[in-house]
Formats: sequence, C-alpha cells, structure tokens
Amino acid sequence: METTLPLPFLVSVAAPPGLDGDVQGLKREEVSCLGVVFFDVNPKNFEKLLRFLNKHNSEFQPYFDVTRLESQDDVLSLLDSGARKVFVNPERLADYAQFGSRVAPVVAGSSAAQLDSATAHGLLITDFDPTKCDVAKLIDERKTKKISPLFIKPVSGTNLEHFLDIATQLSAIPILPSTGLTTDPTDTGKLPVSKILASSWTSDRADGLVPTVVCDEGGIALGLVYSSEESVAAALKTQTGVYQSRKRGLWYKGATSGDTQELVRISLDCDNDALKFVVRQKGRFCHLEQPGCFGQVQGIPRLEQTLRSRKESAPAGSYTARLFSDEKLLRAKIMEEAEELCDAKTPQEVAFEAADLIYFALTRAIGANVSLADIEKNLDAKAWKVKRRQGDAKGKWAEKEGIKTTAPAPAEQSTNGTVANHPATKVAQDATPEKITMTRYDLSKVAPGELDNALKRPSQKSSEAIMKIIIPIINEVRKNGDSAVLSYTHKFEKATSLTSPVIKAPFPKSLMQLPPETIKAIDVSFENIRKFHAAQKEEKPLKVETMPGVVCSRFSRPIEAVGLYVPGGTAVLPSTALMLGVPAMVAGCKKIVIASPPRADGSITPEIVYVAHKVGAESIVLAGGAQAVAAMAYGTESVTKVDKILGPGNQFVTAAKMYVSNDTNAGVGIDMPAGPSEVLVIADKDANPAFVASDLLSQAEHGVDSQVVLLAVDLSEQHLQAIEDELHGQAMELPRVEIVRGAIAHSITVSVKTVDEAMEISNRYAPEHLILQIKDAENVVDKVMNAGSVFIGEWTPESVGDYSAGVNHSLPTYGYAKQYSGVNLASFVKHITSSNLTAEGLRNVGEAVMQLAKVEELEAHRRAVSIRIDHMNRS
Repeated sequence: METTLPLPFLVSVAAPPGLDGDVQGLKREEVSCLGVVFFDVNPKNFEKLLRFLNKHNSEFQPYFDVTRLESQDDVLSLLDSGARKVFVNPERLADYAQFGSRVAPVVAGSSAAQLDSATAHGLLITDFDPTKCDVAKLIDERKTKKISPLFIKPVSGTNLEHFLDIATQLSAIPILPSTGLTTDPTDTGKLPVSKILASSWTSDRADGLVPTVVCDEGGIALGLVYSSEESVAAALKTQTGVYQSRKRGLWYKGATSGDTQELVRISLDCDNDALKFVVRQKGRFCHLEQPGCFGQVQGIPRLEQTLRSRKESAPAGSYTARLFSDEKLLRAKIMEEAEELCDAKTPQEVAFEAADLIYFALTRAIGANVSLADIEKNLDAKAWKVKRRQGDAKGKWAEKEGIKTTAPAPAEQSTNGTVANHPATKVAQDATPEKITMTRYDLSKVAPGELDNALKRPSQKSSEAIMKIIIPIINEVRKNGDSAVLSYTHKFEKATSLTSPVIKAPFPKSLMQLPPETIKAIDVSFENIRKFHAAQKEEKPLKVETMPGVVCSRFSRPIEAVGLYVPGGTAVLPSTALMLGVPAMVAGCKKIVIASPPRADGSITPEIVYVAHKVGAESIVLAGGAQAVAAMAYGTESVTKVDKILGPGNQFVTAAKMYVSNDTNAGVGIDMPAGPSEVLVIADKDANPAFVASDLLSQAEHGVDSQVVLLAVDLSEQHLQAIEDELHGQAMELPRVEIVRGAIAHSITVSVKTVDEAMEISNRYAPEHLILQIKDAENVVDKVMNAGSVFIGEWTPESVGDYSAGVNHSLPTYGYAKQYSGVNLASFVKHITSSNLTAEGLRNVGEAVMQLAKVEELEAHRRAVSIRIDHMNRS
C-alpha cells in the first residue's frame, strides 16, 4: 500500500525514541509530533527496533534501511510490525515483489547513474553529497525514468540548508539527521523544524499564514485556525496547541479558558497549502456549548464521550454505571449481543444488533481505560501486517457452529529452511496461528528502564474512578443495613429470591451436600493448614527484665471478631475460605463471619458452607463487593460488626477495604492491599519445560489481569522454545483458555545469565508466588528478600500452596510483598505489652523518666514519678 507522508521530510534517528531516552537534537515528544522517522537497522539493534515498532507503530511511521540484515525473516518481521517502507539492496528486490510499494531499493552516491536501480516504488540514495552532484542531470534523469518517490540521505557533515535546497529542486524527500534539527528558533547551530515546514507550505494570503485544521485523535475536525512559522515553533516547543491569531498575535489555546490542547501530530495536506494539527483536547474547542466549531460529534465518538462521562460520574441507577461495576454482567451482555448479531437477518436487524454490540464492547474498553483512538490504532496496525493467520474459529465456538477444526498450519520457514523465530518478538510475529506465547526480553540487550516498564503490573482502574462507585454503596449500606445489602445482591448477583442477607450457624446439612472425594480433599487440606498455623502459636508470653525491678512483657490475644471475604466471580474458591477460616479458628477468634457472593438462585456453594461449619463460623453473609465489606465493617441488623476484614477480592473489594480501614467510625482493620494473581518462575537448564509451563499457567487462569513472569537462567534457544511449546499446548487444553490468552498477552520471559541476576530482578519485582525450578533450589532461598510465598524445587508446584500443603495462599500482590506478609496466625491476633515495676525498679528508672518528661515539658508525667519516689523517701 502506498502511503502519503504527513510531512515532506523524514527524521533520521540513531536510537528508538523512548527506549534510549530522548534522541539527540530532538526530544522524543518532538519526534512524535513530526511522526515520520528513519532508522538504519543492523543485527545488533534489530531486536530493540522491533520491540519499539511493536509498541509505537501508530505513534511513529518508521522507514528502515535494512541492507545490513541478512535474514529475510527479519525484514518480514519489520513489515509485519508496521514498517511503512523498507529499503533493500537492488539485487534482493525480487524477494519482496509481493509487498509492492512497501519495499524499494537503496543505493549510495550522488550521481545520476544511481537512478538506474530505481523501481516504480521509489528509490533511496544514501551518502548523498549535494556539493558533488549534477543537479540538472539528476532532475532530467528522474523525469525521464519517472522515479517517485525519491528519498535522499546526506553524508555526514552536510550543510542541511543547502541539502534542503537541492532536495526541493529534485522534488525529493530529504532524510534529515535529528542531531541537526531543533524546535528552538534561537538555536543558531541547528536547523529549526518550523523553518523547514514554513518553507514547504504555500499560502495565498498576503500575511503568509496557512489555514490549519484542528482535529482530535479520531480525525474529527474541531475547528479551523491559522498558523505561522512562529506559532508552529511555539507549538512544537511547548507540545501544545499554539496558533496565529490574525488580530492578537500568538494564540496559546486554553491559556485563559483552561480548555488546553496536547499536541499529538503536525502534518501537511497533499498540496502543501494547509496544515493539520492532531490534538488531545481538554474541555471543548468551540466558544459555544459544543465540543467543536462544526457542532456535536455523532455516532461512536459521541458514545465514547457519554461512556466516559458515565464512568466519571454516573447518575444514580444508571445502567452504564452498573455495567462498569459488574464485570460478569458486562461479559454476559457482550456474548449475548454478539450472538444476536450473528442471528440477525435483515439489514435493519443487523444494524440494530451491531449498534448494541458496539455499545457493550466500548463500555468494556472505557472500563479498562482504553479509548476509541487506542482501538483505531490497533486496527491501523493490523492493516500493515504481511503475515496472515489461518483465521479459523477457535475450538468451542467452531464446535458450536458445527465447524470441523483442523490441525494448526506448520510454522513459516525462513529462506535457509529453519523455523523463523525472534526472541524479542510478540505474539504477532509468531508463525503458529493464534499461538499463546510470552514476550521475550534478553537482560543483556535491554536498555536501562526497559525491563522495569515490561514488568509493570497490568494497570488498574484509577482509585478516583473506583471510589466514585464504591462510596455510594458503602454509605447506602451504613444507612439502610440489611435492605441495602439485599438490594445490591439482587442487583449484582441476580439472586432476587433472597429474603435475608445472612445464613446463621448451625448450618443445615442440606447446604453441605458434597461428593465424598471433595469432603476428603477439604479435610486433608484443613488438617495441614491447621498444623502449620498451630505451630506458629507463641508458647508463652515474652518477659524481659530490662533493669533490676523493671519487667516488660508482651502477650497475644485473638482478635475477637473477624470478617473473611471469599471471592466468587469466575471461580469457586473454598480454598480461600480454608486459608482464612482455619487460622482464625486456631487463633481463637470468638466470632468468624464469612462473606461470599451467592449464586443466581440465592444459594451459596456447598464447599464454602462446609468449610464455614468446620472452622466454627457464626454466619455467612450472602454478598460480595463493596456492600459485603461495608456490612462487616459497620454491621447491620443481621450482619455482625467485625474488628478486622481479611481476604482477597477485585479492585472494588480492595478499595472498599482500604476505605473502611481509614474511617474511624468503622474502627476496622484489614490484612493488606491486594491486586491480581501473579507468579514468577526462575528456571535453569535442569528445569522440566512441562513443569515450568504448568506453573506459569496455574496463575494465568485466575484472570486476564493476572501476570506471569519467567526468568530463564542461561537457557538455550532450544530449551526456551520447548517451554513455549509446552505453554501453548497445555493452554489450549484448558477450559479457561481465553482467560489464559489474555493474561499471557502481557506476561514476559526474561533471559538472564546467572541465578544472582534472576534473584535481583525477582526481589525488585516482589512476586506473590516465587517458584524456584533450579538446581540446589534450597540454597537459593537465603537470597529471597521479597516474595509472598516460595515454592522450592521441581516437585513443589504452586498449586500445593494454594490448597493443601499447609502454607497460606492469601498473599500480598502488586509488589506489596516488599512491605507485607501473607496471611498467617499473627494476622488474627494482636499483641499487648505490660510493664511491672517494683519500688526498686521505679527508683532505678525514675530519674531517666523525670528528666525526659522535663525536656518535653510534660510536668504531669514527671510528677507521676516524683510523687511516688517522694512517698518512698518518707516511708
């Protein structure tokens, strides 16, 4: 596909903007505003450039000189990831004939003879020396041979103004080194970008101003203004919308109104007589009560505006607000509407159902902080792909429609017969259709800070947005008690048959009907967890005589009432009830309240009821989310108020726990903040690939926001490939394969040389679960500084800790393992200290106490000691 350049020049950059910091001469943001960059690729920087391209192919429109790449597969990977054009040696053009205008030849020199290598798709001349070329001859040759487009890249040290003049005469596209450019017109040592642009556009106005169309990222026109060389310079320098007012000079948009603009991109139209500014608009552009000067937006952009408004401040009872807070409902509606669209018959029905599906799909996107522009960027990126998928329907969907599934197509072959494989590529580069694989990084090749960015947990919704949802729920429960809890359970869980939010002990046997094998599994797990936590009990109070006659003690007491939150959602979790209920029982908590969302028919899962019975829980609250947390924190007519709330949950549960713990009216503590499940596996050459893959998948199936990390210690390509093959093969056999696919999409493999390097990364990441599948794993445990729980050796899968080994699986996530312990016996007790002094003891310590009280000017404190000592002296 032939593309129109947004600007009449390219910026040559030595290193990817954003990977190695700012490029020389121009800042990353300034290069982004110009949008078109040029890279020289070589085997050493290929992987880094490919990662850059995968992340930023919409922000930057990269062109590549690939003459130093020997592998055709590498060139194809660049094209597949969104390279707008690659330049190859003329003799290799035939290898890329199928890609048309996206591949062109490159030659070196400044003579007209070089034009013989040109094709219908253009030509790049490198090492172009404007002082040695015959411009007239070049112009004639280009016209005769109809060479378009012609790109020219200067030799080092070229005078850029002279070079630009030659490029203009040749009607060529100059490639300008970023080191010679500036956005500051006062920088006399470099060529201002604004000057280049001003020399490129044409204006029919006496004042030389050029009309400028201002658009948002979706391409919707907000208004028409004018620009000058001075205003463009100011816009590039400040990264904001700056224009030329015909009456008042420079116009900094939003300087007085506050409706500012963040500059995204500058481009020229095809005739070079109009500019286009793409901006992120804060507030509205127009002076009237409308977003832009051409009126209100319509269609999908209007829907996006509405959804964003609802997310920030939804009206009471808003259906959209309910969708944002109820993930299960939204998921069900998307699948329902997709099926209805498939079943639609008439054009009117198809349009109607498609509109419904777009509404729910965009709600899902906005809920995850994904904009319409983000979606469109992904669509654009996919349009550049050259490696095509087979496109078959996935297992269960194909089966539902009676489609017979076929075996995956064989992997693509490279020109030398080996399977194409690039360690740093993402799923899009993988030759196997729809293969589930983790992004690879090599510690020895990543730039500073790049790995930290890759290890960032999946983003969570902003606390402000979540608080706007949960605070009204909490306040409603505080005000209306049981009726509010029931109302939210009816609303979110669809359990409309419930008439009471609580089941009180003793629990009816009819609610605990379980298969014998399930009862046995729970009983075994119960006993192991009990043994481990009972061993954590303090044998006797701590007692220390700090000086003669001064005895200090510390003794523990159980927290009297605890609330245990057991999530529902995408999986039934009786194991969480065990992990919270057993230590509460062992600690001796007098009141144990369990809260868990009921099923749609109003019942609670029998496994949870059985655990509640075994641990001696006094009641089960049939509710989830913020409403369950609020009920336990403040108490209702039926729900016992607790002193501490423990247990994992989604973002809304976590936010509610933190909110009530900060409310002195609640007087309730919590165990820890929590985030999505995560695991970090360290594997060396002795690790079994099947074992490694199974441990990674055991956390990936929790949810699409789960994260798994593999630190591969000096593993060969063959070993890494074996792990990837196992990961994909095992994942495809799982019933929750689509959840796994979503989690693996943002999970990574990092190749390191030594165990010490792996441990340094692990301690910095602070994983919830750390699995050591390495030789002499026990000896490495001493190096663990930050982790929720550690699983040592090849025979210790993480799942034994989740269920039956005895350790607790309620662990700190999201990096909180640096500050918090997982749930343990101490989570259910508090320590009380005591002091016991004899008269001799008070004499011994009294002088120090009185002197410090005097220093702090707390006379009553001093006198409490002096009165006693005076009394002793008189006796």
